[in-house]
Parts: sequence; C-alpha cells; structure tokens
Amino acid sequence: MWNVSDEALVAGLAAGDREAALVLVRRFQARVYGLALTITRDRGTAEEAAQDTFLKAWRYAASYDARRGPVAAWLLSIARNAALDQARGRGRRRDRPEAEPADDVAGADGIDSPYEELAPLAAAVRELPAEQRAVLMAAVYHGLTAREISEAWHLPLGTVKTRLRLALSKLRDAFVEVAP
Repeated sequence: MWNVSDEALVAGLAAGDREAALVLVRRFQARVYGLALTITRDRGTAEEAAQDTFLKAWRYAASYDARRGPVAAWLLSIARNAALDQARGRGRRRDRPEAEPADDVAGADGIDSPYEELAPLAAAVRELPAEQRAVLMAAVYHGLTAREISEAWHLPLGTVKTRLRLALSKLRDAFVEVAP
C-alpha cells in the first residue's frame, strides 16, 4: 500500500479505506503541517489547520479531479485555506508579510526538501522583481486582498493590481516555456 500513487490513495479515501487514509496522512502530514505553521506562526493553530485539512480531504475526496492538478497541490490548497481561516479566526494574520516569503514556500532547494516539486516555482518567484514578488506572496501565500495590501502598504490599489497581474503573467510565461 505504501507504493501506490497519490491518486489511488485519494480514491481509497473516498471509498472509506482506513489504510489509504493513514498512508495519505503520513505521506503529506509534514508538508501540510509545515505550510500551516508558516502561515499561522503558532504550533497549536497549525495542528488544528492540519487536522482540518485532512478532515476536508476525507469529506471531499470523491470530488478530487486529477485533471485539475496533482494530489499534493489539491491538499496544500486545502491546507492554505484552512490555515488562513484559523489565522483569521485568531487574529494572527499579519498585515505585511516578511520581505522574502518565497523562501518559506519553497524550503531548501536541495534534494531532501519536502517541497522538492515546488523548487521550479520557487525559483521563478525569486526571479520576479521585488515589488511584484512581495505583492504576489501577500496575496497568494498570506491571503490578503489587493485592497488590504493597498491599505497596509500605502500603495494605490491600481499599482497593487498591476504588480499582481504582471507577476502572474511572468510566472505563467515561465511555465508555458518549460511545459512539455
């Protein structure tokens, strides 16, 4: 059971297979908890967000569609939303994230990183101009809206939206070039 694909584990989870659920949790618990801890900056809150992530994955496993992306992306998306919900509920969301949050997302670029599949994305994010990278990370990683970024950073709303659009466009172009 340990060598089955992530998709097979989600299918097993949807079918109520306890062993598949256990393997899925063990396979992804470090990444889910690490992302939640990075967002919430509190161990207890991160544990709650991680637990909530796996509960939601169990609840919605039947709706997982492999055509929309890999299991890791699906689970980490659930984890991000759960962590942001927990952080908002406890008032721990920061108004302005750190200057270089891309390093938090990617982990180390080395082979031992639990985020190895995110290394190309992290490299592309690091190549963005600092202003675009900061706005992108504030919006995507920290869950701030363009208006919240504008108000917190004292920037015109149009400037924030332009930086975000340019950052997303550059990332899309970078990945269209390398896609098979």
